[in-house]
Parts: sequence; structure tokens; C-alpha cells
Amino acid sequence: MNNHSFGKGVFFVTTAYIIWGFLPVYWRILAVFSPTHLLGFRILFSLLFVSLALLKIKNFKWLKFYKDKQTRYYMILASLTVSFNWGLYIWAVNNGRTIEAALGYYINPLISIIFGLYFFKEKLKILQVIAVCFAFIGVTVLTISTGRFPWISLSLAIAFAIYSVLKKTVKLTALESLGAETLIAAPIAMTLLLTAFGTEHGIQFTGFQGLSYILDLHIIILFLLLLSGPATSLPLYLFAIGTKILPFSTIGFIQFISPTFAFFTGLFIFKESFPARNFIAIGFIWVAVILYIISLRASPKLRASTKLRASPKLKPSVK
Repeated sequence: MNNHSFGKGVFFVTTAYIIWGFLPVYWRILAVFSPTHLLGFRILFSLLFVSLALLKIKNFKWLKFYKDKQTRYYMILASLTVSFNWGLYIWAVNNGRTIEAALGYYINPLISIIFGLYFFKEKLKILQVIAVCFAFIGVTVLTISTGRFPWISLSLAIAFAIYSVLKKTVKLTALESLGAETLIAAPIAMTLLLTAFGTEHGIQFTGFQGLSYILDLHIIILFLLLLSGPATSLPLYLFAIGTKILPFSTIGFIQFISPTFAFFTGLFIFKESFPARNFIAIGFIWVAVILYIISLRASPKLRASTKLRASPKLKPSVK
């Protein structure tokens, strides 16, 4: 991998995580919708946006993704994991648990680095190992200080790490894989839109009547809802390109951008509680990020050990 390709990959992934970092504000604005309805619209509008983009470049071969057995299974699993991740994140943000969601994306880079070492045989330099240790200490302190089992954080972290591995492995292009996974998730989206969850009657099929409240919403809110397609697809598209270029361990450290933005959003904009002692943990994490950046700049030539394999094969444990 040359320096130009590496820089390009860093740009794409960093841009994706900056966008994701600002999304909690966007989802809070759309809190007038139930989390299940918002997830349903997010999937369908993402499918519409990606389909139009593929139609514009006259790419129809992505619709045949199911013919390859491995690609079909990977796309189904990717679709389920990212849909779960989207839904849980929206629910957390709109229920005053943005900081817990941010913690999940602090944990996620560590899992990504471990996956990179295990599945793609990547290697870390000494300074990068030290950076991982600092990050692990910070995440551990942050997790313990919450005082309860961080199920939201761990669920988000594990789901997105699995999704990242699948995106790096699948043979489809970034846009094609987005189209495939949103198409697979479309039936889930329709079920979410036509069904009421958590009512006094449990799960109840409401049909389109359950969406009648949308007619009373302001046109600006409806326009923002429509933008959930590009707001979801654009960062995923950039991320998918970056994962094809960068070592998984590098992606892991770039991922700290998004939860930091989300963390400060929850703290200063949403006014969620966060003990002052937890800033020590944040300090450890950012020291880790700085050390990792220094390790990259200190080596003008990327080691052969960080090269991506053309078609890396996953081990049976993730099938």
C-alpha cells in the first residue's frame, strides 16, 4: 500500500466518522417519530438513495449478489448487524443515553484492532501496542465508572465490529454492498413501520393507520426525515471505501473521532450526566490516539505487514 492510497483511505474513513459524530443531534430532532418508525424510514430512504445512485451509473449487477453463496450470507449478516446497530443507537440517543452509545464506539475500536490482528493477520509496531494499552485502560475506567453493565455500549461495539469485518471481506463495491444490505433489510423496515411495539397490547399490527400522525408534522421535519437516506448512506459509503484500503487496526483508532463528538454532544447539548472523574479515562484514550498518529508519521513507508489481502478469508467463527 503506498502513501497516497493510505492517505485517501484515512480521508474517507475520517470523514465518515465526523458525519457520524454529528448524527445524535439529527436523530434527537427527529425524536417526534418512534425509534422503530425512524429506523424503518432510515432503511427505506437509504435503499431509495443508493438505488438511484446505482441507477444513475447504470449498475444493475448488484441485484445478482444472491447468486454467490458467500456474498449472499455475508450481506444478510451485514444487513442484520447494521440494522440492529442503527436501531439501538437511535433508541439510545432519543432516550437520554447518548453517552452510553458513545462509550460503545469507544469500545468498538479495540474490538476492531483485535479483529484486524486475528482475521487479517495485521501486526502492530511497539508504539501502536502502547497506544492500544492506553486505550484499553481508558475504556476500562470509563466502563467501570458507569456503575452498571454496559449492555448498550457492548452491543453497539460488537455489532459494528462484525459489520466492519464483513464490509472489508465482501467482493462487492462500496455502493453495491450498501444497495444489497438495505434491500435485504427492506422487509424489516416495512414490518417496523406497520407494527406497533411496546403498546399495552404488546406487539400489534397497525398497518398504515399507525403512521397517520405523520400528516400533522411540519414540512421541515418531513424534509429532514427524507434526508435520513443520504445521512445514513453517505458515511457508510465512505466507510466502505476506506475499509477496502486501510489496515483494520488503523480504522480502529480513527473510530475514536465519532464517539468523542457524540460524547460532547450528550454532555454539553443534551445535558446528560457524566462524572468529572471520567475525563481521566477520556485523557487516556486521546493519548492513545496521539501515540498511534505519531507511530504512522514516524514510518514513511508502511510496513508490508499492514498490506491488505486481496480476498481475505474469514475464519469459521464469524460465519
